[in-house]
Amino acid sequence: MIGLNLCPFAENPYRGKRVRFYVSEQRSAAGLLDELRSELTRLAAADPEDCETTLLIHPWVLADFIEYNDFLGICDEVVAELGLEGVLQVASFHPQYQFAGSQPDDIENCTNRSPHPILHLLREASVERAVAAVGDAEEIYRRNMRTLRSLGRDGWLRLWTDPD
Repeated sequence: MIGLNLCPFAENPYRGKRVRFYVSEQRSAAGLLDELRSELTRLAAADPEDCETTLLIHPWVLADFIEYNDFLGICDEVVAELGLEGVLQVASFHPQYQFAGSQPDDIENCTNRSPHPILHLLREASVERAVAAVGDAEEIYRRNMRTLRSLGRDGWLRLWTDPD
């Protein structure tokens, strides 16, 4: 993500050690939902200078992309339930991520693919600042597609291969 500049606003929080990585041990969607509530509340209360964003990594639940995708609607409901609309949002990454209208093997899907399912909890203010700095948010998407197409499937797979 950072090395290919697929997310131009990821490097600063990462290098500044303002990303919380939380690996869930939950085995059910209900348990994950409880952790999501806790992590949203924690992030909202945190000073952005200490924690700007959270990656809620959940390797044991929602491995099926359709179930995961359906769960994203529930995530939005929880954000609203906690009174955090306009404050926080949830972005999505999954090993089988597939954009609507795309084929499973389309390289473009890789922009949102990850080794494990992840709910990325973002501050709306951080997203707004980043988009303002970039200018045209749609250009990020277009540039990412060009980057992945030029890299191709073989180039992408080489990035994930350990040279040792």
